[in-house]
Amino acid sequence: MSGIDFSDPATIAFLTDALTAAGVSGLEISRPDGQLRIVIATGNEVRIDVSATSQPAPAAQPLVVVKAPMAGHFCTGSPLRSVSAADILGFLRVGPILLPLCAGRAGILTKQLAKPDALVGFGDPLFEIEPQS
Repeated sequence: MSGIDFSDPATIAFLTDALTAAGVSGLEISRPDGQLRIVIATGNEVRIDVSATSQPAPAAQPLVVVKAPMAGHFCTGSPLRSVSAADILGFLRVGPILLPLCAGRAGILTKQLAKPDALVGFGDPLFEIEPQS
């Protein structure tokens, strides 16, 4: 978009003079960060309203970390990029038992944090998922 600062008094004065010279009765400029309204009334009286809206930038959703539910050996599953909450990302091997590790959240699998066949403990981070908006 434009890099013009509509809150600058010199810019407002320039626009006011240009509108008056052109015989235009007013101008309104709206952008996400604010609004400028210049109204040229009869008798060359000018009314200027400048309002700024402070809208916080949309916060990025934090990554979801899939953690080990218990101690065991980490076994990777098939590499998925886009995952649903029910997708199995890998397994935790405890003796002869394989415990599936579900994504728990839909999103994009961004990183595998544990190495294959590594011994992991309860709560150790295994995967990072970027949630879908």
